[in-house]
Amino acid sequence: MKILRKNLLRYGIFAGGIGFILAVLGFTFAYFTIDIPNTNSFVNTQSTIVQYADGQEIGRLGSENRTVVKLASIPLYVRQAVLAAEDRKFYTQSAVSPVGIARALLNNLKTGNLSGQGGSTITQQYAKTAFLTPERTITRKVKELIIAIKLQNQMSKDQIFESYLNTIYFGRGTYGIQTASEIYFGKSVGKLNISEAAILASILRSPGYYDPSYSEENVDRLKARWQYVIDGMISENWLTEEEADNLTYPTIKEPVTAGALAGPKGYVVSWVVHELAKLGFEEADLQSGGYVIRTTLEKKNQEAAVRAMDSRGPKNTPESYHQALVSIRAGTGEIVAMYGGKDYLVTQLNGATQSITQAGSSFKPFALIAALEQGIPLTSVWDGQSPQVFDDYGKPYPVFNYANEQEGEINLLAATAHSINTIFVPLGIAAGLDNFVDVARRAGIPNTIALMPTPSISLGVASPHVIDMASSYATFAGNGIYAKPFIIKEVLGSNKGILYEGKIEAQQSFQPDVMADLTYALRQVTSYGTGTAASSGIKRPVAGKTGTTTDNASAWFNGYTAEFATTVAMFRDDATQSLNGIGGNYAFTGGSFPAQVWNKYTKLAQKGMPKTPFPKPANIGGTEPISYIEAVPTLDPELAGKYESGATKKKKLANRG
Repeated sequence: MKILRKNLLRYGIFAGGIGFILAVLGFTFAYFTIDIPNTNSFVNTQSTIVQYADGQEIGRLGSENRTVVKLASIPLYVRQAVLAAEDRKFYTQSAVSPVGIARALLNNLKTGNLSGQGGSTITQQYAKTAFLTPERTITRKVKELIIAIKLQNQMSKDQIFESYLNTIYFGRGTYGIQTASEIYFGKSVGKLNISEAAILASILRSPGYYDPSYSEENVDRLKARWQYVIDGMISENWLTEEEADNLTYPTIKEPVTAGALAGPKGYVVSWVVHELAKLGFEEADLQSGGYVIRTTLEKKNQEAAVRAMDSRGPKNTPESYHQALVSIRAGTGEIVAMYGGKDYLVTQLNGATQSITQAGSSFKPFALIAALEQGIPLTSVWDGQSPQVFDDYGKPYPVFNYANEQEGEINLLAATAHSINTIFVPLGIAAGLDNFVDVARRAGIPNTIALMPTPSISLGVASPHVIDMASSYATFAGNGIYAKPFIIKEVLGSNKGILYEGKIEAQQSFQPDVMADLTYALRQVTSYGTGTAASSGIKRPVAGKTGTTTDNASAWFNGYTAEFATTVAMFRDDATQSLNGIGGNYAFTGGSFPAQVWNKYTKLAQKGMPKTPFPKPANIGGTEPISYIEAVPTLDPELAGKYESGATKKKKLANRG
């Protein structure tokens, strides 16, 4: 028996030796035959970040939510927390740890969970993530070990660690420590505290197992894992027990599950992409290039726009209903707020930049400017009776006031405040219809919007975009300086180099004295006219104009302070459908919901800002009343009766402010 046991032992040792030699030979062969492959494509993919003007994030473009940061930009305690969680001897041990692998295997067999330290080194984890598939096979594991060893021979420890921290998955669709910091805590990695760093270090082992948003069980698991990381930092002398005792468990942000383009911000992000395309940036590059897009949008203003629409806009609206807002900084053209609709995922038509709808009385200031440039003063007296019939290139054009109100003889200042149709039509004619078109173009109405020099143009039969009207009123707010509206402030490449820088394109379109009188007239609208709801409770100078089309098919409020011009519009898909009744308002006018939204937005957006006065009126043409009663010939008023029935009436009846 002794001889048999000795022989078996010899054979066993021999077989073990042969097996070891074969394993070594096999591993050596594999080492020299397996090359480090190209990195997985997603490793080099970075989301493009869209930011507010101050650098805070609006949203992202791209399937991989990643922002690459240098190791030096990551605080030392953040790095130490990761090391405490994943590989405490990373800087002193080799790329592969046989002891660690054995320990992890034993731990998993004992506990059946992932609560302890893993078997793979950070180098192995990076090799697997960056170069291999997630399959669990012996072949893949051998490749992982060999690539890890080769990486250690080709890269420094810092280089490996930096690549790892920018590659590893943290859950919630995020890759890399920088993006994880923003998603879980709403801050950059450089602003994390020790407790927050320990949370991220804990989660990266298995986000589905530790992220508390997945299940209630994960809450306790994460707390235990967090304590494990803290204890590890203490054991490695990276943290004192006293410092640890003063730590508090951090609050983790709830995940945003609605999608990158959900809600109002989707319209902003999509418009940014649209504008970037005009600058030569391909959408495919934006999806993976890691650009940083700094916009002109002010976070305070944008949040104010959303809040104003939510709180002051009508409730329980039909699917065909739309609402939009654009706010522009006076004199610069910078778009500071944009609301294109309630939810981009529901409808992709941007109400602020793509939809068009009749402007209504929003156009009347163009007639006023044309008149002032012709020397017609605000004190000029006109006939406000209704109806009146005017000549439209050989055809009678009847004009009615809202509800056929009889205003009598009043001056232009009062006519502006009360938006008197029967005064503004002849005013446009007297000032010159071609001049009216020229004024609208100089103010900001683009050539893509058809403007016909006919008597009806003063009543806003043209259909501009909301951004067009906001741009025009920004010209008024800027004392006659037209500035081309823009939303892209700068574009940074993945290396932070400036690829594009937005520039202010401005020119003097109107004389300051004309603008001073215009603003004085439009202040009357908000003081005692059709737009009083816009100025309620605002303790700063406000000017503006309401706009309501025939049969209340669309409703506008266009207003400005010395700092911002803001346009709010509400309309239906079908211009033949009325807004009346929506939100409980029988008469849905520009002075109702649009003015109320404008009021709320302005209060929120300009809270705490200095109060800048408007210029004093210039009194073009003098201060004495001058009669313009017979300045424009009228036709027989009985002709108006022919237009008071059926479709013709609907077409010809004029709008109210």
